[in-house]
Amino acid sequence: MFHGREPEEKGTSSQNPDENSENQLNDVQDFIFLNCHGLHLYALEDSQCYSSLKICILSKNFIIDMSPLKNCTQLIKLDLHSNQIRIVPDGTFWSAMKQLKLLYLHDNSFVKLKNVCSLSACPNLIALTLYDCPVSLKKGYRHVIVNSIWSLKILDNFVVSDEEIIENWELPERFKTLSKHLFCDITPVLVKGSNYEKELFQMNYVISKINRVVAHNSPVVILQRWIRGHLTRRLWLKLSSRKKTFHIEYYH
Repeated sequence: MFHGREPEEKGTSSQNPDENSENQLNDVQDFIFLNCHGLHLYALEDSQCYSSLKICILSKNFIIDMSPLKNCTQLIKLDLHSNQIRIVPDGTFWSAMKQLKLLYLHDNSFVKLKNVCSLSACPNLIALTLYDCPVSLKKGYRHVIVNSIWSLKILDNFVVSDEEIIENWELPERFKTLSKHLFCDITPVLVKGSNYEKELFQMNYVISKINRVVAHNSPVVILQRWIRGHLTRRLWLKLSSRKKTFHIEYYH
């Protein structure tokens, strides 16, 4: 299932073939949503991976190679969970994905932690799932992933804690790694009759949930909010005082 702009009405049989080709090219360039959930796909072809794609759902298939997606540099969400992928593409692949925010890779066959760390080249990745993969059983898996992908806010349904980023910082139970307060369910939900607008709404909802948990359970973020509030109040009082002084001098 593809989703793009509404197709234009077909012309008559006398329409110029060159115009038909140009219209077909424009239609291809306008594909922004692909949903191939549970279609028993074994492979992807470069011709199926349009560069205009923004949301791509390929979950619950038998895909073993994601490299044909290298041209989909406009992606903001990619769902490849429950496939048979063993190797994560290198940093060159991910560095081109400058808009990718949500990446679902859980229930695959990734084994090597070093290979998965190539995801660190993805500059704006917010959410990542790798649970139910062999690599998630590796010692120090979470620590390595969290400290490799600097933009990451959540890994496997738990928001990244400040304790994981700042070494040797002892925090109260509420702020500790994998605390129940840091739990945030980002499991992808496929909406019936899904289209780009519905998926985009769902994606923004997930991101807002993550940000809400971060805002209330990150000591660094809470401290920054307090400092900003304090500085704003000081500035406001200073401006109010100057305005009052000017008002008195002007009328005297």
